[in-house]
Amino acid sequence: MTEVELKPCFLTPKRVQPNYPLFVYLPGMDGTGQLLRSQTAGLEIGFDVRCLAIPRQDLTNWDVLTRNVVGLIYAELEKNSQRVVYLCGESFGGCLAMKVAIQAPQLFKRIILINPASAFHLRPWLDLASQLTSLVPESLYDVGALGLLPFLASLQRISRSDRHELLKTMRYVPSETVRWRLSLLRQFRVDEEQLRRLTQPLLLIAGASDCLLPSVTEVRRLANILPNAKVVILPQSGHACLLEKDIYLYKILQANNFLESKADMAKEVEVRG
Repeated sequence: MTEVELKPCFLTPKRVQPNYPLFVYLPGMDGTGQLLRSQTAGLEIGFDVRCLAIPRQDLTNWDVLTRNVVGLIYAELEKNSQRVVYLCGESFGGCLAMKVAIQAPQLFKRIILINPASAFHLRPWLDLASQLTSLVPESLYDVGALGLLPFLASLQRISRSDRHELLKTMRYVPSETVRWRLSLLRQFRVDEEQLRRLTQPLLLIAGASDCLLPSVTEVRRLANILPNAKVVILPQSGHACLLEKDIYLYKILQANNFLESKADMAKEVEVRG
């Protein structure tokens, strides 16, 4: 049995760069971390990338997931305690990123939230539909995954191979786990006062063509709470925007002055030392 089937872990790309800032990516509902693959090469220009992978059968609550992620980051920092850490959460992972940042704010230099699923409560019909998933026979889950694709992604902007990969990861997660993670989204709450204490720069990215969640509304709401947040709207992008052919997360960070310069990193090491 592989490590990822036993407990949450970080997937490490072949190119390990211990002297670069650590980029921690928390994935969407699939929990695999595999859907970042189209962005990894670009991010490796300036980061040492880690993707969280959550076991298919994992039915732990927000508190346990949060502690697991914080523990994994501390384990990485044991190898080099001077590293700058970027935290990035997409969709379901955006909710988890908020929990993690509140739990250990001192760990993170910068935070990125992409179409955060904290917008779930703004779609009453989605909340109701998620509660009815227990009535769906197991045999129909594959059909349901296929039907959800147009809501999850702007399919015309995603390559055929990435469409197949998205569908494969959706089908990878057992129905019981899907129901559990949907229940976590229904229960998700964070205290606004705790969010206001996150003073590091935050980049809030939303796809204007997100058919699954009102992500633009949500990032603007969060920007009114977080003291040092900047909003980026991707005008043609859907929910799974990082799979789209013309979306490059590294370039978005670069365009919004969200990258640490070598001088900044040197100062950070000096302060920590």
